[in-house]
Amino acid sequence: MLTLIPMKALFISALLGAFLSPMTTEANTETLVLGGGCFWCTEASYQLLPGVKSVVSGYAGGTTENPTYKEVCSETTGHAEVIRIKFDPEKITLREVLDFFWEIHDPTTLNRQGADVGTSYRSIILYANEEQRVTAEASLKSAQAIFRDPIVTEIVPLKKFWPAEDYHQDYFAKNPSQGYCQAVIAPKIRKLERKLEQKAK
Repeated sequence: MLTLIPMKALFISALLGAFLSPMTTEANTETLVLGGGCFWCTEASYQLLPGVKSVVSGYAGGTTENPTYKEVCSETTGHAEVIRIKFDPEKITLREVLDFFWEIHDPTTLNRQGADVGTSYRSIILYANEEQRVTAEASLKSAQAIFRDPIVTEIVPLKKFWPAEDYHQDYFAKNPSQGYCQAVIAPKIRKLERKLEQKAK
């Protein structure tokens, strides 16, 4: 059963881990790339989940090599704003990671999340192997029962993940007073925290 990890505790744990576990390996780590609108939002949301080791904002799904934020925002690269999630499958399953995806954005709005409009904000899951493809499709099918309108999320193979610029990483944690963070991300995070707390009971 999932339990809530407060944002402050998460970052303190990550810092301590960096010092106390320098020999940590990737043996118990799986990776998934997905996008559901602004990566500042999806990054902050997935950082709440226990079993998630790291979340990196970036770009994927397009054709431009080594894209910049400005290029992606120009809607000429084909890339979407995405996050790369590394998680411990012994603590959280791939299906749980995917099922959480439908809770943090609206997968029925084509190329749009709220006021963010464009293909770079599209709903997308980029699978790295057959297991991820099958699990993503099954998760989507189950999620459709929750939504009145059809889910328009793309499920496509991952070709390349490009990390975003440094200032985009951990954006909400570093810029809680920024206008977009206060107006859009903070209310979403509070709502998700309440949901996770209820699930943990």
